[in-house]
Amino acid sequence: MDTNLNIRTDSEVKAAAEKLFSELGLTLSSAVNIFLRQAIRENAIPFEIRLHVPNEVTMAAIEEGERLAHDENAPRYQSMEDLKAALEL
Repeated sequence: MDTNLNIRTDSEVKAAAEKLFSELGLTLSSAVNIFLRQAIRENAIPFEIRLHVPNEVTMAAIEEGERLAHDENAPRYQSMEDLKAALEL
């Protein structure tokens, strides 16, 4: 027997999900059912939930960017062409 399931979500999230699932040949309802069935099969949420923790390379790049943003002596460029010229590209 089918039953209705009412959930609340942001309208932008719903629209983006509907677009994605449509491209995959699914409805939002069928995608939710796939999620629910997979969760039941695995007896868990069927994907990893974790905080995004940048790897060492990414963290170093973030720190360098923050340092350069606050360094008054760091070079500044007015356009992509100026940056390419400085990089000799």
